[in-house]
Amino acid sequence: MKMVPVVELDLTDAAERIDRACRDVGFFAVPLPSELRHARRRLLALAAEFFALPEEEKAAVAMPLAGAAWRGWFPLGGELTSGVPDRKEGYYFGVELPPEPADGARPMHGPNLWPGRPSDLRNAVTEWMTAMEQLGQRILGLMALGLGREADFFARGLTAAPTSLFRIFRYPPHPDGDMATWGVGEHTDYGLLTLLATDGTPGLEVNVQGEWLDAPADADLVICNLGDMLDRLTGGRYRSTPHRARNHAGHDRYSLPFFLDPGWDAVVEPLTFDDGWTASAHTHARWDRANLTEVSGTYGDWLGAKVRKVFPDLPAPS
Repeated sequence: MKMVPVVELDLTDAAERIDRACRDVGFFAVPLPSELRHARRRLLALAAEFFALPEEEKAAVAMPLAGAAWRGWFPLGGELTSGVPDRKEGYYFGVELPPEPADGARPMHGPNLWPGRPSDLRNAVTEWMTAMEQLGQRILGLMALGLGREADFFARGLTAAPTSLFRIFRYPPHPDGDMATWGVGEHTDYGLLTLLATDGTPGLEVNVQGEWLDAPADADLVICNLGDMLDRLTGGRYRSTPHRARNHAGHDRYSLPFFLDPGWDAVVEPLTFDDGWTASAHTHARWDRANLTEVSGTYGDWLGAKVRKVFPDLPAPS
């Protein structure tokens, strides 16, 4: 039976289980550490409080105000997937950095935009990002073992200074009978590893070997999925799997995706494997017809080009 597996990280065979999930599905789930469950509930409550504010108040932290840092709030329909507006509202965050000089600004580098209320959102987001980065590095360590590398392979290389990004999304109930639009359309993520916490509302679907499956909707699980750069790094051994979301519940659905990606200046080149696995022998048809073996340049080049398609109206870097 096809399904998104749940992996207990403390099991002695956790690396083997994750390796199998990465090869077969490209998605798996891990239990949210019990000490983070209160933090998740607090963050979701603060997010709901923010999104319930009048639109003119939320606009005080709108993404265009952050310039090339591309941080802040966007309204329902303000983000595109494959050129089509998503039925979701969101808030973008990153690692808190000083402003980039105007003549050398990098996309997604700079300070966050914080709202006047709820005043606790800043601390809640910062603490959550720290916790998710630690959890993500632990998971990447198990992936490294599954790939036949040392456990610190990622931490001393691609994620020594990672591009860590965080989003809060609100998906309103989908209009009855609307099967033409999505909360977020079919896509794959761009980097290495995504850690997704939710409020427990169903809606996420995963394409496993051509069949769309419902992802686990347990609020005490973290859904983990692989990005395009992990697919490229492993030559398709670990695949970035298409997914999409539509909220058919009678209430808002909230999700908290955290992206643990390569450093901005990192160049991702395919690994070699003792069993002879090569990218050229295992290229696979993708939803977007992209060929990841042809990617060149830094991760920042790749990510910047992708995000400019998602928010075409935002300021471009100088």
